[in-house]
Amino acid sequence: MQNLSELTTMRVGGKPAEIIVAKTRDDLIEATLEVWRSGDDWLILGGGSNLVVADEVDDLQVIKVETKGIQRFNGSAENKTVLRIQAGENWDDFVEQALELGLAGVEGMAGIPGTVGAGPVQNIGAYGQELSDTFVRLEFVDYETHEIVILDKADLAFGYRDSVIKRGRTGLITWVELELEHFGGLSAPISSGQIAGAFGAQMGDQLPLREVADSVKKMRATKGMLLNESDPDSVSCGSFFTNPVVSHTFARTLPEVSPRWETLEDDGLTVKLSAAWLIENSGINKGFSLPGSKAAISSKHCLAITNRGGATAAEIVQLANYVQLQVSNRFGITLVPEPNLISF
Repeated sequence: MQNLSELTTMRVGGKPAEIIVAKTRDDLIEATLEVWRSGDDWLILGGGSNLVVADEVDDLQVIKVETKGIQRFNGSAENKTVLRIQAGENWDDFVEQALELGLAGVEGMAGIPGTVGAGPVQNIGAYGQELSDTFVRLEFVDYETHEIVILDKADLAFGYRDSVIKRGRTGLITWVELELEHFGGLSAPISSGQIAGAFGAQMGDQLPLREVADSVKKMRATKGMLLNESDPDSVSCGSFFTNPVVSHTFARTLPEVSPRWETLEDDGLTVKLSAAWLIENSGINKGFSLPGSKAAISSKHCLAITNRGGATAAEIVQLANYVQLQVSNRFGITLVPEPNLISF
């Protein structure tokens, strides 16, 4: 039996009671329902890139999702294609297949670790694109009712790194459908200032699809946000905290130099702040660690917490709590962790 430290990108987590590997949709549903009926603690595990698992998980039943397959369907317009992706497909492998088909809409999310099934839970996104931009529907096994249902975009109630599933509608995702577009080898209109700047382009321009994805991966690598066995800064969950969204009134209390972007939420126009800037300007520098701890802030990016070799899950969470305290004391903002904390 493997420790979960061997199956997660943060490389922490103890040995569970059982790991059940599901390679087909039907086996995945059957295994999950069986564990649910047992009443035991359980975890659906994909790529393990968005988890910090506790050091003691002796009573945890783990269902590892390794289902594969991508189907193509006609989209809502002539230049659009719907792809149904099984939950166990690696996200970056899926992006690569979309690029090979000349399909735009996910190129800004190249290099994001994890599986496709985990993507809708936190509405993954990067460089001006979010999964919700192309999302059509998914198949969902509801934990409360054990029923298999189809959830569309309205049902998911997507927000910034958020969905109704993350907010408590517990269950299993078996497949996800996304609708992507053909632009003759070009990307979707650029909505990231970093990408536009890298190409000397304007916002809204369309650039060569493959070049955009390659540029995104290079930028992720410079921040330690691209999985790489030779880069200790990539032994992480990527961004550990979400960028906080605050009111205009609160934003005016912060230093004028603090980065901010206006964003439209359900309750009106709000302001998104840079969690990385808040962390660094609360006195926590790149590479910071607590005395005696093997958990550290990335040497490349203040938003990532890394395992520098042999860190425990408790040390990871201890550092995260310290970061939250420092930012709260300095700016009055409580940062929200992006990864799921399991069995804490």
